[in-house]
Order: sequence, then C-alpha cells, then structure tokens
Amino acid sequence: MRTLLALDLALGVELEVALRDCVDAGNAFCVLDQRLSPRRRDEELSWLGATSVLDAHGQHERREGQLVGDDVGLVMLTSGSSGAPKAAELTWDALRASAELTQRTLRADTTPVWYPCLPANHIGGLAVLLRAILSDAELLWGSADELERAPSNGATHVSLVRRQLARFDVSGYYRVLLGGGRAPGELPENVVATWGMTETGSGVIYDGVALPGVDVCALDGELCVRTPTLFSSYRHAPRPSVTGPDGRGDWFPTGDAGDVSDGRVRVRGRVGFVINTGGEKLWPEDLEAVLAGLDGVLDVAVTGVDDPEWGERVVALVVSDGRKIDGAIRREAVERVGPWAKPKEIRYVAAIPRTGSGKVRRGELTNLF
Repeated sequence: MRTLLALDLALGVELEVALRDCVDAGNAFCVLDQRLSPRRRDEELSWLGATSVLDAHGQHERREGQLVGDDVGLVMLTSGSSGAPKAAELTWDALRASAELTQRTLRADTTPVWYPCLPANHIGGLAVLLRAILSDAELLWGSADELERAPSNGATHVSLVRRQLARFDVSGYYRVLLGGGRAPGELPENVVATWGMTETGSGVIYDGVALPGVDVCALDGELCVRTPTLFSSYRHAPRPSVTGPDGRGDWFPTGDAGDVSDGRVRVRGRVGFVINTGGEKLWPEDLEAVLAGLDGVLDVAVTGVDDPEWGERVVALVVSDGRKIDGAIRREAVERVGPWAKPKEIRYVAAIPRTGSGKVRRGELTNLF
C-alpha cells in the first residue's frame, strides 16, 4: 500500500514538475481544484483520502488519509454533474495507455505540442499534462487568454470545452479536442468532438468512433465500454461491471444512454436524466444542442418536472441577451426535435450551474425554480 499526495498547485510549470516527481517515484497523486473555498477543499480532501498535501509552502501530512494500492497512480473525483462526486482510482498502466493511445491517434509528422488550459483536477485537463509526462508530447505554457496566439509560438494541440471554443479562434491548431458536454452541430475541420469520463481515463470516442483498443456496446440503451484506460475501482466501492455481447463480464456500464451502429457511437445523455413526457422520451442534451444555436441564447439547460398530465413537463432554463424569445424556442424545438420537445415552461435565469469542465449540474437545476 502507498500514500496519496494531493497536489495543491496552480496549472503551470510547478504542477508539471510535481507530477514528474510523482511519476519518477511511483507515488500516487490527486490534484486539487484551485477555485475552491477552504471548507470545500477540506471536503474534497476527505473524499479523495489524501494522506498529505503539497502546496507552495511545502508538503504537509494529514492524519485522516487512506492508503492506496501499489498499482494506483491517480485518484480523481468524478465531475459530480449527476450527483455527489465519487473518487475513482486509476492505475499507472491505465494512465500510460490513455496517454499513448491519444498520442498515436492525434499525432502528425512531428511531436505534438500541447497547450494546457483546462483545470488539472478534471481528467481532460490532467490528460494533457500526462501526454507529455508519460508519452512523448511536449507542453507550451501560457495563460488561458493566450489561446489564439499559442500556435504562433509552436503549440499544435489543445483540449477545450465548448465555452472556450465559442470565445477563441482556434484555427491555428493542428487538432483541437472538444469535451465536457455535447458539441455544437457545426465544427471546424480541426476540431474533434470527444466522449469519455474520469472512469475511462479521458476521451475514448472521437467524432463518434471508438479509439483503437476500445470496445463499446449498448445494453438496454446504456453505453458500456471495455478499454485499457479504464479505472480500477472507486475509493469506497468496487468498479461496476456487466456481461457484454461477447459473454465476458468485464464491461463497464457508463450511465450514459446511446447506441452503436456500424461502428458509430451516438451518445444521448445520462440515463437518469431522460425526460418522459406524454409517453415520449427526450434527452435534455438533444434539445439543449438545438436551442444553444438560437440567436439571443447565451446558455441553456433543459430539465423535466413532475406533471399530473404529461408525467413530466419539459422546462427550458435560458440565459438570454435580454430578449424574451419564447416563440422562437418553441418553434425550434418542434421543428428540430419534435412536438414532444416543445417546452411547456421557459424560465429566464442569470446563469446555468456547470462543473469546471462545462457539464450542466443537473441535480442543481431545480434550485433555479
């Protein structure tokens, strides 16, 4: 058994050095969110089970920590978009497999140079750093606001979430990985829409196609995966598994609804958040992707509320530019999805609760009512 070091360092060279030290020594680590209040930080440390903390002032021991297995390299909290976060344990083998698999898939003729700009306490941000530490990529450091200028300084690859793609011109990059939620309908040629989660060690499906060595199937409408990048267990619970179409019981049920046809994977959204309205099923992400493109919509989330007539009524929560666009929202829902998708209620809100990686915190949407 080994200790678990929490890295309480900002995204930058100092964090890279600390990660390299962990890799060289074989020490398990986790990365703390730099935006948290002291109280929330202490809660996350308890969930992670860290035995010590490394910050700008040095390393400090924690009495209430919990040791990890010898093969564990990373402990990371899931995003918590569908409830309380869980601490997932990933082995060094899984982390190396993720770094090497991504490198082989995305590299051009030269060594990839990644520009880190996502928080490293989320798997999408940390994976960028590990591609340089565990594989042969390089890192170019700079501020998030310098995203557009980074290619002129040598950056070739970057990982982003949707709000960054909307804000910055990323045409100078060879490849842009887009994660953290449903991608918009139209993407530039250099942008790759990814799907993955903490448990899969970052993205394992690119533009609807599973990466080499990754198996995906749909069982009763739920996507299940088998991949060398998969986590080993949760901190306080074993890894769930189901029997797949090949009769093997090592498939991981992701909790995401979707289907697989002719090698193409379609992700619909979290199984637990599908809206059943009038006998029809509506995935919030489907309608959100449609409404997000409307003129005047700055951000949007869709949820279902219990209704005696419809079972659940569709409610659209909209951050607008000041205009009331109820008619346009309802027309777009009917034309692009179907009559069952037409919101019975539209509420204009100041902000949509999202995780640090851009996912809607669906468990908090009812707080906006």
